[in-house]
Amino acid sequence: MSTHKEHICDVLVIGSGASGLSLALHLASTQKVMVLSKGPRNEGATYYAQGGIAAVFDENDSIESHVEDTQIAGDGLCDEDVVSFIAENAKECVQWLIDGGVPFDLDEDSNEDEPKFHLTREGGHSHRRILHAADATGMAVQTSLQDNVMQHPNIRVLERHNALDIITRKKIGITGANRVLGAYVWNRDREAVETIRAKFVVLATGGASKVYQYTSNPDVSSGDGIAMAWRAGCRVANLEFNQFHPTCLFHPEARNFLLTEALRGEGAYLRRPDGTRFMSDFDERAELAPRDVVARAIDYEMKRLGADCMYLDISHKDPEFVIKHFPTIHEKLMTYGFDITKQAIPIVPAAHYTCGGVVVDKNGQTDLEGLYAIGEVSYTGLHGANRMASNSLLECVVYAWAAAQHIGDNAAKAEVPPSLPHWDESQVSCSDEEVVLQHNWHELRLFMWDYVGIVRSTKRLERALRRIELLKQETHEYYSNFRVSNNLLEMRNLLQVAELMVRCAMARKESRGLHYTIDYPDKMEESGPTILVPDFPC
Repeated sequence: MSTHKEHICDVLVIGSGASGLSLALHLASTQKVMVLSKGPRNEGATYYAQGGIAAVFDENDSIESHVEDTQIAGDGLCDEDVVSFIAENAKECVQWLIDGGVPFDLDEDSNEDEPKFHLTREGGHSHRRILHAADATGMAVQTSLQDNVMQHPNIRVLERHNALDIITRKKIGITGANRVLGAYVWNRDREAVETIRAKFVVLATGGASKVYQYTSNPDVSSGDGIAMAWRAGCRVANLEFNQFHPTCLFHPEARNFLLTEALRGEGAYLRRPDGTRFMSDFDERAELAPRDVVARAIDYEMKRLGADCMYLDISHKDPEFVIKHFPTIHEKLMTYGFDITKQAIPIVPAAHYTCGGVVVDKNGQTDLEGLYAIGEVSYTGLHGANRMASNSLLECVVYAWAAAQHIGDNAAKAEVPPSLPHWDESQVSCSDEEVVLQHNWHELRLFMWDYVGIVRSTKRLERALRRIELLKQETHEYYSNFRVSNNLLEMRNLLQVAELMVRCAMARKESRGLHYTIDYPDKMEESGPTILVPDFPC
């Protein structure tokens, strides 16, 4: 008797962060939605976001200013129409979060009849426009969305389920126009591959920073959605632009604890080990320069001085102010023996955000009919060569709303997919060689950090590509002979995304934004996005 399971829904959402849960809530009144979470439902990048979400709520600010700041930070590669689209819809979409219960901080003079939000400022922003919930905004957004999702009868959340691959008409040999039909999914508790049939599939899987040795992201950020979309025939773009957060805690027991941009927005200084400040040597905006500038400056000073780290210092500010605005950071640092109100904190850059991704239009639609990508997994054109602080959560909620609108408008004419082929495991066996995957995983992350990190060269990129090709061959053999596992799926996806990152980096013959190469240190007069097309497009 077959133990294969098949699920059916209207909309399959792969990913349970801000973008995925927002879209599910927008659609649930008319569609049956299934949400996949690779681990626990809150174990994604959203939950750990500290800073906030950018939107024009101040009468002294303007949408035009938000657009201009974003384009400056994006270093000439932002899509102006997309930036305007997101900035114009920012307030309405953030208000939707507020109406849903997200407890953004209020000003001291705010009142119930006319709430006034406390707005902070971060690098690249010319005004205070960052709404936040102390220094744990992502936690507040994630918790609120989860509470609303779990109360909705039309939304089903499956935890500990890895999406394995997108199923398309072309892939299973059905003639006619190609479109998405669903996905193969690995149930980690049953240790079995299941099938989900869906009219629409939405990738909300986040970024790929786990490809690097040092990252601020949780372990689930392994580029799954990018790799699956590429294998399904979708284009990707701008994957050479990987943002390194300038200020992650340097401590052997803190693998990925970042110190929010808002610290510098509220007056924190960056200092060398001898206590001197250095950011004004690199940019007139000093500590408020965009992240790519700050990360390169820190990297430069560490290499120049042979230092293990630099320091972030807000001890000159009033202790009550610091504890009130950054309670989570203060409490966490105290567990490591640091008092942020009294001393400078050791920091290093770490991979933080994937600015490129799956190419989508303003509806979040990919090249494949019925397949959408929203949030960090996507390339919308918003971030250009460098993401401005607190535009990421904004992109999540605006594109969740836009994609939901488009799916809702097209739901009536979308047919329920036919019964799909079961996953064939008849020719594979259980592996007793998981150590091979662990070894390859560590090797990949180390050489990506060394060769495709903050500063690059053509030789380094060529070395990285050669190593990736060898590891891909080994992993393909492993994938062909052994049963699915979490480590195997992530390794397969990380290698695919690493290759795409390197290919994008090799194609850009200039230094711009987050991509800096010693072989092409100058900007080209005219430049555009780096777009890769699969050999077998959808």
